[in-house]
Amino acid sequence: MLQCCINPSILSADFVNLEAELQRISNADAVHVDVMDNHFVPNLTLGLPVVQRIQAVSPVPLDAHLMISDADRWAPGFADAGLASVTFHAEASIAPVKLARELRARGSKAGMALRPATAVEPYLDMLEELDMLLIMTVEPGFGGQAFLDFTLPKIRKARAAIDGSGINVALQVDGGITEETILRAAEAGANVFVAGSAVYGAEDPAAAIGRLREAGSIKLRAASAE
Repeated sequence: MLQCCINPSILSADFVNLEAELQRISNADAVHVDVMDNHFVPNLTLGLPVVQRIQAVSPVPLDAHLMISDADRWAPGFADAGLASVTFHAEASIAPVKLARELRARGSKAGMALRPATAVEPYLDMLEELDMLLIMTVEPGFGGQAFLDFTLPKIRKARAAIDGSGINVALQVDGGITEETILRAAEAGANVFVAGSAVYGAEDPAAAIGRLREAGSIKLRAASAE
């Protein structure tokens, strides 16, 4: 059975107190770090120096999501920083296979993300080059958006291709994940869930992580029993 993983996004955390905010989610599977350059997406967040400091104090591994242009040039530096996982956007890479191999060669898991309107089919043949495929369930750039249900068929297609290939590739979704929408995403086949406001907007972020993990796990168990 697929393991349900919850990766809270610190995009919804208090940036003034990031170290304390990281401690509040120490029961997470990983910390999702959104890196935005105000070019690929209309928002500006964190650069490599800040990510390196987060890496130094985080109680759980870092899962970087690079929403930046020219990923081929910049993504390897995040792998060199020792991050557990680095995800680049297919739309921002000229040579995604080469980049995925380079990330792995530098000691990081390689992830590739697709915007909501980007078709998954052209990328299914490169699953063996990836450790994770990220299907965006909102337009990348800002937290707090509503889950886009039209991405569910794409998640199902990706899950069918992964299962059919026999390759161990995590299927992550990011955007609008709540205790309600995680049920639909898990039923469609996702098993790694990025949640920002649903975690940091709760009075007890650790408890919110537990509730999301339980909800996702129930759906994944049901799906495996079918």
